[in-house]
Amino acid sequence: MLKVEETQPVEFSSALIASFDEIVKRYPAGKQKSALLPILHLVQAEFGWTSAPAMDKVAAYLNIEPIEVYEVASFYTMYFLQPKGKYVLEVCRTGPCCLVGAEKIMDHIEQNLGVKEGEVTADGLFSWRGVECLAACGFGPVLQIGPEYTFYENLTPQSVDTLIDDLRKK
Repeated sequence: MLKVEETQPVEFSSALIASFDEIVKRYPAGKQKSALLPILHLVQAEFGWTSAPAMDKVAAYLNIEPIEVYEVASFYTMYFLQPKGKYVLEVCRTGPCCLVGAEKIMDHIEQNLGVKEGEVTADGLFSWRGVECLAACGFGPVLQIGPEYTFYENLTPQSVDTLIDDLRKK
């Protein structure tokens, strides 16, 4: 994975462009915008996140306006608009989870990691964020940890500490 700063120009490799070309071929002529989601996945896999310069390059490749890429990338939580840690802790922040302590878990994660939501720890290992429903309302509070997106239910501050400690040991 390449590290890209927000102001750094982005260059797509010929292999990445070839992958884009294969994706665009799946759609009818003139409908290349339909390839936007899978292309953004490839860009994020290559660079670790979807920076503005990378989104601008995708727009140019697809011959669409940059705002069309920004709208999509900012709508879906699967795209990261800023650098992220190796492990991303995503806590469900919808009503049912909040009723059983999700906000306390998010506060605890912030204290444990020493970073605010969306920030990356100094060692580059962790970032965290609140996300919309993770579809486990009866087992809250819940979180998933990427990049594998392993799911954890019935969280307590102690269980979160154990998860973080285990990830640090990997």
